Amino acid sequence: MEHHNIIEAKMCPHVLLFPLPIQSPINSMLQLAELFCLAGLQVTFLNTNHNQQLLYRHTNVESRFRQYPKFQFRTISDGLPDDHPRSFPMFEDLINSLQAVAEPFLREILTESGVTCVIPDGLFYYAVDICNEVGVSVISFDTISPCCLWVYLCFPKLIQTGDIPFKGNDLDMLIENVPGMEDLLRRRDFPFYRLTNCATDLYCQLALKEIQSIPRSHGLILNTFEDLDGPLLSHIRSHCPQTYAVGPLHLQLKSRLADKRMSSSNSLWEEDHSSIQWLDAQPIESVIYVSFGSLATLTKEEMLEFWHGLVNSGIRFLWVMRSDLLREEEFSHQFVKELAAGCKERAYIVSWAPQEKVLSHPAIGGFLTHSGWNSTMESIVERKPMICWAVYVDQRVTSRFVGEVWKIGLDMKDICDRDNIEKVVKDLMVTNKEKLKKSVDKLSMLAEISVVEGGSSYNAFEYLVDDIKKLGRRDKDINPNCIG
Repeated sequence: MEHHNIIEAKMCPHVLLFPLPIQSPINSMLQLAELFCLAGLQVTFLNTNHNQQLLYRHTNVESRFRQYPKFQFRTISDGLPDDHPRSFPMFEDLINSLQAVAEPFLREILTESGVTCVIPDGLFYYAVDICNEVGVSVISFDTISPCCLWVYLCFPKLIQTGDIPFKGNDLDMLIENVPGMEDLLRRRDFPFYRLTNCATDLYCQLALKEIQSIPRSHGLILNTFEDLDGPLLSHIRSHCPQTYAVGPLHLQLKSRLADKRMSSSNSLWEEDHSSIQWLDAQPIESVIYVSFGSLATLTKEEMLEFWHGLVNSGIRFLWVMRSDLLREEEFSHQFVKELAAGCKERAYIVSWAPQEKVLSHPAIGGFLTHSGWNSTMESIVERKPMICWAVYVDQRVTSRFVGEVWKIGLDMKDICDRDNIEKVVKDLMVTNKEKLKKSVDKLSMLAEISVVEGGSSYNAFEYLVDDIKKLGRRDKDINPNCIG
């Protein structure tokens, strides 16, 4: 009888996905969740009440996942009041508050629900500890760029060698103790480039806890593909042999869906589709798309420098200006209207755009981006070279790789004056257009090959599903209600 129950449990793996409560990780985790549904797994997606309400309001996620009978959403409070802005400057509040709620919730749900494998965001180191404590398998999903994760994994060594925290103010000094990046990584490309005290820096401490949890997981999922990050993946696998490179996730999902539709929106913001109508009226590859993602903020001075640089370049542009884009200042719709009125022939402003559709549009010739990992992957897939204005964490390392390793864009981090912006926009859209396009076309083709049957990411996903089926629960409490 016991043997029969074990077989039954292995036939019915039940995966719990727990994303970081911000736009990009939620998007990646939902794509992974749908891939698991297509593979026949039972899936629970754990979201915060706040973000679930936004998803229901702005997407078809509810009806889309209803077609999968083994899928369910579960929600928990993030512990913050409704009127909390949940913006990046207050990210510490969000992380600490959610942890206080999530720890007891996870212990309870993992004891009662028959979940056989948890896939938490890599930042949720405590989820790994709880899973090991209660005897449930755990595979972390690091939604940041692999190049940044490798820098994180080198933190203990960098602290030991005295590379961090930084001494002196030379941001162009090379950091030489990250294998594979010896002649590449400058201080200004470091995730926490103003780091002065490792012991008191929140993000440094989180990164250290994150990398300490990786060996305690059964594996690591990354949203990349071998032909993009192969050398780095070799380094990462020296710390975590079971590393599954299953990206680009949105492309893998698209290739496996029967109707081959573009990935549906997982946006926490209302998308303005008038941007597509405007693009329809523009010449091929004539527009640069400008978006700093869902969290980055600008000062009013920075916004004006970007505006004047873009206008002076003479290139058409579509700019996403979120209502919370301005830092420490009330967003003025009148201010935006005045900007738009000054250049309405060549510019279009929206508060949020359907980014995948925008990047796939033939009128788009380039992307001025904050270098978030999802944005970078989408840009590669859609063959759009980038201008990188990275702000924090993995964006800073990624932008260096875009410019110097993959050579699919121009890195202009820490530069924000109109003359330089004008020059870089012209370089991307005119002067270096063909050279950059050739490089990004090649990577896009390799991305497409990776997700079709027999490709590296396709195979990695198959291995991941097989391993989840094999892992099962490691305790003796088998779920009696499990139906294969």
